[in-house]
Amino acid sequence: MKTRHLRRLALSVAAAAALTSVAACGSSDGDGTKDEKAADRPADNGSEGNSASALTALRTVDESTEAADSAKVESTFSMGEVLSMETKGELSWADGTTGAMNITYTGGQMAQQMEQAGSSSIDARYLPDEYYAKMGEPFARQAGGKHWIRYGYEDLEELAGSSGAYMKDQLQNSTPNQSVKLLLASGDVRRVGEEEVRGEKTTHYRGKVEVAELAERGSNLDKDQLADLKKQLRDSGITTETIDIWVDDKDLMVKKTEAGDTAKGRLTTTAFYSDYGIHVTAEAPPADDTVDFKELMKQQQ
Repeated sequence: MKTRHLRRLALSVAAAAALTSVAACGSSDGDGTKDEKAADRPADNGSEGNSASALTALRTVDESTEAADSAKVESTFSMGEVLSMETKGELSWADGTTGAMNITYTGGQMAQQMEQAGSSSIDARYLPDEYYAKMGEPFARQAGGKHWIRYGYEDLEELAGSSGAYMKDQLQNSTPNQSVKLLLASGDVRRVGEEEVRGEKTTHYRGKVEVAELAERGSNLDKDQLADLKKQLRDSGITTETIDIWVDDKDLMVKKTEAGDTAKGRLTTTAFYSDYGIHVTAEAPPADDTVDFKELMKQQQ
């Protein structure tokens, strides 16, 4: 495996880590000002009364989920023929994103690439300022016997430009209630009805979000980074996303789905949440078994 392949693989893993955050938690949120203004607008979907009632309920869901601090998460993600994956683990958002997840690549071009590298399933550890991914033996043989890749979030921005900045933003700021915030930001939301999710009675809400606006409302990127990201969104063919969430009697989100079309194919995510408030720990792996993403990217063939 040549050095450039190692670098390409490392970038793929970084992208998958950000996508895992999107699948498990949703896109990150802004300062809330536009949320409040959008929430005052009636939704086009359903009656005005239904929309107002749904928005009021979702404000409570947002607060309850934010305050819960942590949960067990199971999620799936797919994007056309590029990638499909499943994740399972525990995440905390009390002080930045921390936790441990297992990511299994189940299909697509990226899964084939990961399988060739002996890493069709990886263990991931999220810390407030860095992310670690455990690779397979073929990777370790080409990386001086080291199995883990360390990604400093500041390095992602420095080495991968606006894409890296967006990955950094997703990895540092994603929480389950971001999908709720997006619905509040759009104002286009309605109550669908009562449904069961894994044997539990829930209330189902649905809304639509304009993705180009989502990036501006839902990130901490600067003006130039946002301009680059919007171009990427346009080039990828993304226009809108439909978000569905299911809420239990404690005003906690127990399931969410997001769906939209891209130039690479249909994008869908589904996530289930349970055991809110659990104790979550995540530690950096041994330094002598870790290669730094920044150094890997700087290596010359």
